[in-house]
Amino acid sequence: MGAFLNKPETKKYNESGEGNGLRYGVASMQGWRVEMEDAHHAQLTLNGTLSDWSYFAVFDGHAGARVSAHCADNLLECILQTDEFRREEIAEAIRAGFLDLDKKMRELPELSNGEEKSGSTAVCAFVSPKQIYIANCGDSRAVLARNGLPIFATRDHKPELPSEKSRIVKAGGSVMIQRVNGSLAVSRALGDYEYKKVLDRGPCEQLVSPEPEVSVHERSEAEDEFLVLACDGVWDVMSNEALCAYVHSLLQLTNDLVAITNQVIDTCLYKGSKDNMSIVLVVFPAAPKPNPEAQKADRELDETLRQRLTALIESNAGGGAGGGAEARDDPSCHFSCVLKQLLHENIPGLPPGGGLAAKQALLDKIYREYYPDHKDSSETFDCQTDMADVN
Repeated sequence: MGAFLNKPETKKYNESGEGNGLRYGVASMQGWRVEMEDAHHAQLTLNGTLSDWSYFAVFDGHAGARVSAHCADNLLECILQTDEFRREEIAEAIRAGFLDLDKKMRELPELSNGEEKSGSTAVCAFVSPKQIYIANCGDSRAVLARNGLPIFATRDHKPELPSEKSRIVKAGGSVMIQRVNGSLAVSRALGDYEYKKVLDRGPCEQLVSPEPEVSVHERSEAEDEFLVLACDGVWDVMSNEALCAYVHSLLQLTNDLVAITNQVIDTCLYKGSKDNMSIVLVVFPAAPKPNPEAQKADRELDETLRQRLTALIESNAGGGAGGGAEARDDPSCHFSCVLKQLLHENIPGLPPGGGLAAKQALLDKIYREYYPDHKDSSETFDCQTDMADVN
């Protein structure tokens, strides 16, 4: 649901940092949506005795950006102020903090009077010297990778899940077209107070619950590579396995985490994501390092793509397969045509998980050398559909 722009807004917000033996990078992009409703929080060092703890979170708003922004600003403090946190009952503290934030936020004037109806998913992680605490509420997702493979992923809270559907029905609601009351696509979220009005039931028994699922993982200095937190605009077009393989390969090319996170969301855009996209990448000491062999292979792949795309352009422009007057008159049509041909060729060495979509910016650049008026293909639905179908 939601309206779309005529072309995507591809300007990105970025940040990065290093500390506590961690490095992180952030990228977010509005994409095709008419409004940017995502928010995030990244903090390498917590206050006081928690200076060796770090916190990262992504919030995906819907029906407005008010709740996601408020959660980004306040969830951490709500968790730290709980009695459970002071007793070092961290998992329970995270759960209590979510519930406390949802209760307090309901009293904000624009939310209490019903003028503002927005809600937000939330996924967050606390990284301590020994453990990683991960919490999820909604369908934003966290994935922990070792050796380029996902060893843990949070569960998306969708209304059709049996346990979620049971709660919704007991609260007097229904699940239609995989949505709460045929409207909301997630079964847990912060905010969304119009779905939290059943008077004889507690906060976790409403149509939409603010309760997170919390998990604890022992850190492995020798094996932990990275942690990804991202909204569903990323996961809609990339599986856990694909994204981990892709990030693993990118870390062998560069240590610039902003460049890597930008590359991920650009690739997701080319793969057909129509949503806002936000990603936080947290890199541990055992992550891959840039190496000359991988960098050389990437340069050779770029050259192979240049040669193959150039051959297709020249063949089609001369009236070969898929060419002709219509293609020559319309560069976008021509590009879509040669891209389809390239997609079906056997090209070795494409980035794992990213596929040809990972190189589409390069293909645009090469094509523009022949057709200077060619627009970036991220602005066209047909090219994205091609990428989504093949990769």
